[in-house]
Amino acid sequence: MATARRMAIIGFIAFVAALAGVFVGRLLVDAPRQSETELHALLHRELTLSDEQEARLQAIEAQFSGRRDALEVEMRAANIRLAQAIETEHGYGPRVTEAIDETHEVMGELQKETLRHLFAMRSVLDARQAAMFDKVVVKALTADAR
Repeated sequence: MATARRMAIIGFIAFVAALAGVFVGRLLVDAPRQSETELHALLHRELTLSDEQEARLQAIEAQFSGRRDALEVEMRAANIRLAQAIETEHGYGPRVTEAIDETHEVMGELQKETLRHLFAMRSVLDARQAAMFDKVVVKALTADAR
C-alpha cells in the first residue's frame, strides 16, 4: 500500500513538473516580441531609411511574418502533443521524451528563422545603419545575461 501511494505521489509530481515545463516553453516562444519591437523602433525611427530600404524591409517582414505564424502554430500543436503524452504516461516515458524533442525542434527552427530574418534585414542597411542594428541585436540577446 505504501509503495502504491509513493508511486502516485511521484507520478503527480512528475505531471505537475511537466505542466510547468509546457508553461515555461510557451512563455519562451512568446518572449521575442519585445526585442522585435525595439529593433523595429530602431529601424524606423533612428536609422533614416531610404524609400527603397523601407520597401525591401517591408517585403522581408511580410515573408517572415507568415513563416513565424506557421511555426507558432506548430509550437502550439507540439505543446498539445506534449500535454497529451503527459496525460497518457503520467511520467517521463518515451512519448513524453518524443514530444519534448519535437517541441525543442520547433523552437530551434523558430530561432533559426528569426536569425535568417535578422540577417536579411541587416543586408538592406548601409555600414553605419548595420553597426547600430548590430548593437541593438546584441543588447537584446544579452539583456537577461547581465
